[in-house]
Amino acid sequence: MSYSDFTLKKVKQTFGITTVEDQPFLPKIEPIAPGITLSAFLEESLPLAIATGSEKARSELIISPVLLEVRKLLQRKISLFSGVDFTVDPASGLSGVCDFLLSRSSEQLEIEAPTVVIIEAKKADLNPGIGQCIAEMIAAQKFNEINNQPISTIYGSVTNGTAWRFLELTEQTVKIDLTDYPLPPVDLILGILVWMVSFGK
Repeated sequence: MSYSDFTLKKVKQTFGITTVEDQPFLPKIEPIAPGITLSAFLEESLPLAIATGSEKARSELIISPVLLEVRKLLQRKISLFSGVDFTVDPASGLSGVCDFLLSRSSEQLEIEAPTVVIIEAKKADLNPGIGQCIAEMIAAQKFNEINNQPISTIYGSVTNGTAWRFLELTEQTVKIDLTDYPLPPVDLILGILVWMVSFGK
């Protein structure tokens, strides 16, 4: 198995995960205005990504630039990985490629603990990506423990670029906020991601 094989039902059965749906967990988040470069880029890229509609276009033209802005806002003290192999426990099916991963380490040559945010990109419907995202969050939890950098909470998001749904993993409980946060505007999405990386639990 790999991450892409996990449905929500399968991840619950395999890892004994309890899910709490429609459970907002974010505090009041202050939106963060994007820089001039991101604003100008999204003005051009958003219509193109939406018209093209492919997962690759949405990843390259919306999601990746937003995550680059998060890294810039945090003075490049975090690392951002895209499309990397994140095999942690092949016997449990925790293997494969993560679309995007954010770590509180500034090391960019290889993934270092603690990993804190997993982003799963989808073409349209977000629901099929939830099981896969949770499996990747569990892998991040295990990765941090193996590397002696355990943190209490891992965050995740399933997004098609224009809608973002957020998840929180603490021990063996996943809270799923069924609110789909829209982009545009990008300001609240930036605020949420910065909070998760720097101020989350």
